[in-house]
Amino acid sequence: MNQSKILIVEDERDISNFISAMLASNQYLIQRAATGGEALSMAASHSPDLILLDLGLPDIDGMDVLKRIREWSDTPIIILSARQEEEEKVRALDAGANDYVTKPFGNSELLARIRTAIRQQARLAERPQHSVSFSEHKLTIDYAKRVVSVEGKLVHLTPIEYKIVVLLSQNAGRVLTHDRLIREVWGPYESDSQILRVNMANIRRKIESNPADPQYFLTEVGVGYRMIDSDSSD
Repeated sequence: MNQSKILIVEDERDISNFISAMLASNQYLIQRAATGGEALSMAASHSPDLILLDLGLPDIDGMDVLKRIREWSDTPIIILSARQEEEEKVRALDAGANDYVTKPFGNSELLARIRTAIRQQARLAERPQHSVSFSEHKLTIDYAKRVVSVEGKLVHLTPIEYKIVVLLSQNAGRVLTHDRLIREVWGPYESDSQILRVNMANIRRKIESNPADPQYFLTEVGVGYRMIDSDSSD
């Protein structure tokens, strides 16, 4: 039975009740907060396995709640918000959110994103300090040997391409924004997103069987890229 604890931070009672009932029916343990202050207190005292965080809270803006939790905790946080602007999504993901789901949302989509975030956190907790390899479908990455292969065939990547692939694979199932990828691959003084798009196009051409319909490296339009996780769509 699933015993993961989820903290729902939502000030609209009807929405909170709906989410609670849906999660409880899937055997999640539910905790609820209606304000940012309650959310900060409960995140510290109740140690949830995941937080569903609304941005429009009555006392503290959800973005500030996110940033304050991230100062001390890596608990997975999924934003649930009616704010659909790409800039808001980028801000939240860059501030440390694991995912961003816009309202209204489907139950199956939210449940899949919750499973992905919790599973990713469990993998990070179990991973040795220096993970040996990554495998997804027919793609394998040997971190120790710095080798990437598809169906057992070696893929020749440039050092920059390899760095992007490793970064995405180590965050499989999670959206990485353009700014974060550029910052971690090229450093804080590079800001041209075109260089990232060119490298991603080359990576897909070398790895994907059909670059126009990628199965490994997915685009979150206007936000960034996500590497597929084997169970993220179930």
